[in-house]
Amino acid sequence: MFLDTEQQWPLNAWYQAAWAHEIAGEKPLARTLLNEKIVLFRDSGGKAYALEDRCCHRATPLRLGDIVDDGLQCGYHGMIFNGLGDCVKIPGQEKIPPYAKVRSYPIFERQEIVWIWMGNPTLARENELLVDFPWNDDNENWPHIHDMYEVECNYMLLIDNLMDLTHIPYIHRNTIGGGDQQGQVDATMEVTPRDTGVHYMRWMENIVPPPTYVKGAGFKDGVLVDRWQEFEYIVPSTVVQWVGALEEGRGARENRNQPGGFNIRIYHGVTPRTESSCYYFWTPLNGYKPKEEEATQLLHKEIAFTFNEDIEFLESQQSCMAATLDQAFINTKHDSARITARRAIERMINKETGKQLAAE
Repeated sequence: MFLDTEQQWPLNAWYQAAWAHEIAGEKPLARTLLNEKIVLFRDSGGKAYALEDRCCHRATPLRLGDIVDDGLQCGYHGMIFNGLGDCVKIPGQEKIPPYAKVRSYPIFERQEIVWIWMGNPTLARENELLVDFPWNDDNENWPHIHDMYEVECNYMLLIDNLMDLTHIPYIHRNTIGGGDQQGQVDATMEVTPRDTGVHYMRWMENIVPPPTYVKGAGFKDGVLVDRWQEFEYIVPSTVVQWVGALEEGRGARENRNQPGGFNIRIYHGVTPRTESSCYYFWTPLNGYKPKEEEATQLLHKEIAFTFNEDIEFLESQQSCMAATLDQAFINTKHDSARITARRAIERMINKETGKQLAAE
């Protein structure tokens, strides 16, 4: 088990199903979310819908069909389903049985993200979405490129990776890490549990800026910086991030919004695919040179390289952990945010299943 609960994720919650731009064209987008196969498509007016990936006639996957004016047409016998899952046309047959339908899922779009509710549809409320990332709507001041990876690991292992950044000097020494210099290893950290997850702040002061920061901001040789890492985990599977650095002595702790230096926000959406795989949606937003398209391209390239380094470790960790679940793990002081995040998701699952969480 990758969580201390029998159920590995909440069902009654909003999860990212796709980036908005992914749902386009004449073919539906097929995804497996929380072990369920679904298809996403837009109607003629551009509204997005999600249906189960199974025709009710002969169990043909609807991902093999086509998007037509009236909805999604099964590629096998031509039955058409609207966005609510109702069959609206059966070729060669006028009467449509009322039970000719497929499951539909609540879905909506906000801030370039398509959200889906996989649980009880009567409980879905758009205004109860906990995630707010307004910078996605501000392409002028925060230009960005969206991306998504399919990762062969449990979704909470990826959340763990974002909650404990002490791996950065080692895995990412040639990009965002910069090696195990003392100011990074001894970073100060403040962890704040929240009803919706956990927030933490790390400060690494008087350090040599890492290679990615030098490329992005052009820090001069010999210049030391004060660097911050601010992360918030929001149940069930989102992390929002604000990181950057200013030259030492510029008062970064008092004002991180100063011009110059290095300043980016990153969105992480981690949606379970199966118990041992997930979709990793991510985008880094360029807040330090927003008018330079080349800088946005370089930032995405650098972060992509960094995240691929993480994936190699996470997928190897998944294999090793699955084979050794009977063996104990140890925690260090750096696990404080990770442990708090785990407790938050376990509380959410146990509330849904009616179980009580063990005393903390």
